[in-house]
Amino acid sequence: MTLTATPAPRRVLVRLGPLAVPLRVRSILVASVVVAVVLVLGIVSLGVGTYVVAPDAVVRTLLGAGETMDRVVIVEWRLPRTLAAITLGALLAVAGALFQTVTRNPLASPDILGLSNGAFTGMLIALVLVSSSWQSLTVGALIGGVATAVVIWVLSYRGGIQGFRLIVIGIGVAAMLASFNTWMLLQIELETAMFASAWGTGTLNAVTAGSLGGALLSAAPFVLVATVLGPSLRQLDLGDDVAAASGARPNLARGIALVVGVALVAAATSVAGPIAFVSLAAPQVARFVARTPHLSLGLSAVFGAVILLASDMVAQHLLPVALPVGVVTVSVGGAYLVLMIVLEIRRRA
Repeated sequence: MTLTATPAPRRVLVRLGPLAVPLRVRSILVASVVVAVVLVLGIVSLGVGTYVVAPDAVVRTLLGAGETMDRVVIVEWRLPRTLAAITLGALLAVAGALFQTVTRNPLASPDILGLSNGAFTGMLIALVLVSSSWQSLTVGALIGGVATAVVIWVLSYRGGIQGFRLIVIGIGVAAMLASFNTWMLLQIELETAMFASAWGTGTLNAVTAGSLGGALLSAAPFVLVATVLGPSLRQLDLGDDVAAASGARPNLARGIALVVGVALVAAATSVAGPIAFVSLAAPQVARFVARTPHLSLGLSAVFGAVILLASDMVAQHLLPVALPVGVVTVSVGGAYLVLMIVLEIRRRA
């Protein structure tokens, strides 16, 4: 028998003030390439449409040297939508990475677990009973997402949280909430129902700078918590006993991760509605491409940004009729989900 030594992945030490963070070279290269792709897609998305702007003119306009009409079209009309696709895709992907890490299941994501439907329910209630302002919709979506998470947690907790039980109960809760949301849409006024129905498919059509800024402002503290929580989440991959022996508190880390994930989903849902499958696919695609031993929040974020931005460009410009971005993500995500189930069956066999 011959033993072959496998070289360890190359790492570099990145210093952030007093902190020294080891990063894999492959992860840095993959993240750099994906960020470059996001920048290119962003420039293209700002230039295409009924009023076409060349890429160099887009860059000049963003730097403040463009023509008046270009500034109106790019900065006031198109930039909020492009930024929303990038930032909301990143938030959804980070939330998906948190849920998949906690449950140790690649099929766990906020939309599968019903949290997106719960946030939509909260938004509908706020829309009907309070107002259509982005402040009330954000608060309503957050309350709906948190309430749904609490219900799923209570129903699935039996001496601990198991990923499979959490997913099954989440699917059931999601189906019940979807039925309740449909009933609510049938009871409210036609104009409000049409707005809510379009929003419920997941769309960036109604994004404004104010609503996007409010959602990102509310999500910023939770993003910071997720960043600080990263090392504890990596310890969870070693098992609860090893994680506890190394100084981590597994149950506390899981609870905080779930709360952060719910908040990020609610913030994204309050702006664009329940966009499906970005949070499911982005973390796993990032892990596959970068070949990391665990789910990386940073890599998941950049892959989520590129997935949602590319999907929105397809929905706007590459289809015969412009559609909400949620239609595209559902179509692509459905194929991805089938592939994941087939691979999981083969792995278990």
